[in-house]
Amino acid sequence: MRLLRTPDERFTGLDGFGHPPRYVEVADPDGSTPVRVATYAVGPQDAGPTVLLLHGEPTWSYLYRHVLDALAGAGVSAVAVDLVGFGRSDKPEEVGDHTYARHVAWVQEAVGALGLDDLVLLGQDWGGLIGLRLVAAAPERFRAVVAANTGLPTGDVDMPEPWWQFRRAVERAETLDVGRLVASGCARGLAPSARAAYDAPFPDESYKAGPRAMPLLVPTRPDDPETEANRAAWASLADYGRPFVTAFSDSDPITGPMGPVLRDHVRGAGAGGGADPGHAVLGGAGHFLQEDAGAELASIVVGVVRSLTH
Repeated sequence: MRLLRTPDERFTGLDGFGHPPRYVEVADPDGSTPVRVATYAVGPQDAGPTVLLLHGEPTWSYLYRHVLDALAGAGVSAVAVDLVGFGRSDKPEEVGDHTYARHVAWVQEAVGALGLDDLVLLGQDWGGLIGLRLVAAAPERFRAVVAANTGLPTGDVDMPEPWWQFRRAVERAETLDVGRLVASGCARGLAPSARAAYDAPFPDESYKAGPRAMPLLVPTRPDDPETEANRAAWASLADYGRPFVTAFSDSDPITGPMGPVLRDHVRGAGAGGGADPGHAVLGGAGHFLQEDAGAELASIVVGVVRSLTH
């Protein structure tokens, strides 16, 4: 597996994001060069649970800049992780180097390398597809979950047409305009400086195997290679009795239907007549609710953390 590494100067002077990266290494499935993963820590690192922030397609931890700042201001420990192929993390050059299982393993190994085992998951988009698998595999490590515009598809139910349109656009694009893709998922607009920050990890098309691969990895049929693993994760999550909060936007046609499904299935979300842990619908926000409603999302996460520590 050949890896590319975005030059550091691409990340200088980013608007609103000055967090220095801490790098950890995870295994190259070919057994050769380790893969470097970028992480960003804020807040006190020895007080209470740590919020694990996982982004999705085609963004990176810059997406969480407003949330990270709010968590730090509230005295909450948090760590954001750039998925392999995104942000400052190493970028496998071939689309075929990316698999769902590998991304789960890479994040799992990165979290282990950071020594984190008292966690609150905040996962959006692929951050939930990956993060919920981690919760299902080791529920004792997660004190709570905030699922934001995400799900855990098995291919048993077809993806909505807007998602298929997105997938086709990514597949057919000769030049993949990452900044434009992110802007199209924001209901309140996206500043040119932010668009530039989303383009920063990708100096040219050779760096974009990750963004091109991820839509192809979503299970869309019952015989997908990851369908059984996701079905097993659903079974595990049904018994997850710790706080499980859904924070979905009101203007995301892709993930919107998943909010009620999660709330009806996960015991900690109030399924089966349990207490409602405080689910939220964020108004006037699109798929990237961190951009449209970052302060509101952060407030929800702070409330969850404080409920665990008071």
